[in-house]
Formats: sequence, C-alpha cells, structure tokens
Amino acid sequence: MTAYQDYKSCIDACLACASTCNYCASSCTKEEDVKMMAKCIQTDMECAAICYAAAQLMSLGSDKSKEICRLCAEICDQCAAECEKHSHHDHCRECAEACRKCADECRKMAGYHH
Repeated sequence: MTAYQDYKSCIDACLACASTCNYCASSCTKEEDVKMMAKCIQTDMECAAICYAAAQLMSLGSDKSKEICRLCAEICDQCAAECEKHSHHDHCRECAEACRKCADECRKMAGYHH
C-alpha cells in the first residue's frame, strides 16, 4: 500500500483543481452569454466531481487510486481544453492551468511516469 505522503501532491492538486472548477462553473453562470458557457459549466462540474473522488480514494489508500487517477487525468485534460476556448475569462484561464497541473500529477500517480 502506498503511503499517504506519496499521494499528497496528487491529492493537493486534485483538491485545488476541484475548487478551481467549482469557482469557474459558478463564474460562468454569471457571464452574459450563459448558453455559450454551458459546456464549460458541465465539464467543470464533472471535473470537480472526479477530482474530489480521486482525492478521497487516495486519502483512503484505495487500491483503485491508480485507476481513478488515470480517469481523472483524462477528464482534467478535457476540462482544460474546454476552458482554454474561453481563456479571455480569467476564471477559465486559471481553471485550465489547474486542470493541466492536476492531469500531470494524476498521470504520475497512475504510473505513466516513474
């Protein structure tokens, strides 16, 4: 079983990403053209959900951590790509950065890089 310390940087990246995604989704609802932001809001919410789940499983020391981190990295990449389409909004640009960082940490965790 992996020690909690080994998970710590990935857990931190996941939690930071989840809160940034929530902030982005909330900010998107306040933009003038909310319809145009619909996909971004949806992706933000999905990304936050998987990031929280990944952080929880890692902090539990779950043997499913690698699998959820692999999935989390994919969803973070999708969210980053969506947010980058709206990078004229600060919240979307910041969210894309948090998602990229989280995807990198999750890929390390999933064992793509050693």
